[in-house]
Amino acid sequence: MISSKYDNISVEVKNFVATVTLSRPEKLNALNAALVADLHNVLDDLAITQNVRVIIITGAGRGFCSGADVSQQLDSLEGRKSEPQGPPTIELGPHIRLVPQPVIAAVNGVAAGAGLAIALASDIRIASESSSFSSIFVKRSLVPDTGSSYTLARLVGHGIALEMALTGNIYDSRWALEKGLVNKLVPDEDLLSEAHSLATTIASNPPIATRSIKELLYEHDPNLYEILPKESLATSIPANSEDRLEAVRSFLEKRPPFYVGR
Repeated sequence: MISSKYDNISVEVKNFVATVTLSRPEKLNALNAALVADLHNVLDDLAITQNVRVIIITGAGRGFCSGADVSQQLDSLEGRKSEPQGPPTIELGPHIRLVPQPVIAAVNGVAAGAGLAIALASDIRIASESSSFSSIFVKRSLVPDTGSSYTLARLVGHGIALEMALTGNIYDSRWALEKGLVNKLVPDEDLLSEAHSLATTIASNPPIATRSIKELLYEHDPNLYEILPKESLATSIPANSEDRLEAVRSFLEKRPPFYVGR
């Protein structure tokens, strides 16, 4: 049974297709604890909903998802304890991958950090022409998380994945299509209709077969939950450094950062 209300997400089910819309448009759908909790809950609900055969994830407004909400991190960083705290988004990637239904990411606008990871964990990605992509973690003194340390290289190869992860640069939609990061590129106004057209085609096939195909094609992938402790370990030192605090402060103050390497 799908909950009738989520505070930060809207859900529409029609013709066996569930459209999940992240709804913090004023923050480019940045992930705070409440939005992360809503997304986990809706994935759990949809996974056991018999009349849902395909799931579409998209974002309200101008962005798909800009990653973790940096504006809420400064206080916790300034008063942090010696033990690092894992990012609240970290299990979203594996959770999306483990949903039995095929998942389509309809990427409108920016997909950065954990937002990129959500798109990468989805089974198919359709992007609007104005979309952009960034593995921005390094700009926040972090390493790729939410499973993206694995899924990014799996899609585009280690060379492109390392370029994205080491630079934190923002790449446009045509670059993403050329590198195989997305399956299809469409005009902005056609994004949801194209996503629904593809979802309807998939949903018209036998649901037991489509779920079995998804499971089979990921059979030789490691369980993404196995990646999470490795990501947490890799980020534990940079996440608790002076540079991490400077990364967040400079972002919020809209100035270039000055890193000291400690």
